[in-house]
Amino acid sequence: MPKTIVLHITGEDPVLADIDEEPQPTDAFIKVMNMRKRDGKEVHYLASGVQAVIFPWHRINFVELMPSDEERDRVIDFFRL
Repeated sequence: MPKTIVLHITGEDPVLADIDEEPQPTDAFIKVMNMRKRDGKEVHYLASGVQAVIFPWHRINFVELMPSDEERDRVIDFFRL
């Protein structure tokens, strides 16, 4: 089952993407699918019909792993009284 991430690429706005498995420390690159802007629109620098993109790690600032719907039920969000 794909996992949604927020990918922070050097010099670009953050984008949403899907990954099959979490990246490992030994990986030289990250392969993402279904790249889109945070508002769901297409990413302008990708050709139409692109299914997956491979980025080398030196182009990535950091990756945010988003919880799935199943995991979200177990996560306790912070709140204020």
